[in-house]
Amino acid sequence: MDSRLQVQQLLDFIDSSPSPWHAVSTVEQALLPYGFVKLDEAAKWSLEPGGRYYVVRDDSSVVVFVQGHQPLDATGFKIIGAHTDSPGLRVKPNAANLLDGYIRVGVEVYGGPILATFTDRDLSLAGRISYKSGDGIHTELIDFKRPLLRLPNLAIHMNRGVNEDGLKLNKQLELPLILSLFAEQQLPPTYFSELLEQVSDIRAEQLLAFELNVYDTQKGAFWGADDEFYADSQLDNLASCHAALTAFLDETVLTSGKTLVCAFFDHEEIGSTTCKGADGSFLPDMLGRIATISGLQGEDYQRALTQSFMISADMAHAYQPNFPMFYEPDHKVLVNKGPVIKVNANRRYASDSLSEAMFAGWCERAGVPYQKYSHRSDLPCGSTIGPMTSAKLGLRTVDVGNPMWAMHSIRESAGVLDHGYMIDAFKCFFQY
Repeated sequence: MDSRLQVQQLLDFIDSSPSPWHAVSTVEQALLPYGFVKLDEAAKWSLEPGGRYYVVRDDSSVVVFVQGHQPLDATGFKIIGAHTDSPGLRVKPNAANLLDGYIRVGVEVYGGPILATFTDRDLSLAGRISYKSGDGIHTELIDFKRPLLRLPNLAIHMNRGVNEDGLKLNKQLELPLILSLFAEQQLPPTYFSELLEQVSDIRAEQLLAFELNVYDTQKGAFWGADDEFYADSQLDNLASCHAALTAFLDETVLTSGKTLVCAFFDHEEIGSTTCKGADGSFLPDMLGRIATISGLQGEDYQRALTQSFMISADMAHAYQPNFPMFYEPDHKVLVNKGPVIKVNANRRYASDSLSEAMFAGWCERAGVPYQKYSHRSDLPCGSTIGPMTSAKLGLRTVDVGNPMWAMHSIRESAGVLDHGYMIDAFKCFFQY
């Protein structure tokens, strides 16, 4: 498939996924044409060889799998893991406040975003609400789908050093987002609930709680002299989710006879130690149930894990020529030059020499160029879901990702060719 078309599909995927809860819903929609069956964790499962299934935990993490024909203890699991969340701003429970005639929305920092990039953008809200009805408590996804909020910058006349010192925002005092003007002296306590009522089927008095993500309403776009780059929010890490899912849904992959898994987790940006995070029980629970239904117990399940392999897919730091001092001189990875194998001696990445070599082999078989990344030794290195899932399950794992610029900005960029390269590498991993 043409790389530009693949990237346009990625941009559509991201623009349909303004929150982790929406991202999983978008994944579900993509699975529908392929005959996947949704399983309930609370129910007993019956899996058929060649069957296509998925499980959603708490609306924002999902494990998708194909039950293989081949003996699981001989072939193991072939897994790609990624995450659905991105760093940014989340709305506080008592959301709206009134100050000097302006209604503002209180927010809390989620993960490690570049806060300055949230200024002067057309922002909106999306996420899920929890509400009461006659038969209990239910949830619903909501999305305002229009510019609703803004974080206006201070004029340079009042912040003369901003270009020399950088924009610094106090997280408590200077991050509340401007929503509206209000002429009265006191804001009604139901104001924000009534605002949510406008974009849902739920009356304000039914609303019990919400989880809302602040997002940029600007759509993804191609850029560059030859449209060789693209930009959007949440490339870290919805681009990896989309590449993995696209490879997984290729019919030659789905019918390969192996037990294949895509696991997309929420909460990576805040450490993953939650019930639906990669450092929680979700993936071990799913693999254990698949093995048990396949007839494997105890030692046989452990044998299957030793035959398994996991790719931890998370975006990588592309070399930015304006800032050469922040990169390891011998490991400058470039956009449009192929997937990046990420290596760290302190195991912030899970790659070892064997898993590196195996991924390089899949790239070579697919005709895909690849690169290797190592962080500057005098800068702290980030991490991924790779080390924690590898340690928890004993899986051989490699950490890879496509090179990108401005990681954790509200507007990130990457190379058009790389997305297609990664899809082809993932297909080869699933098939061989």
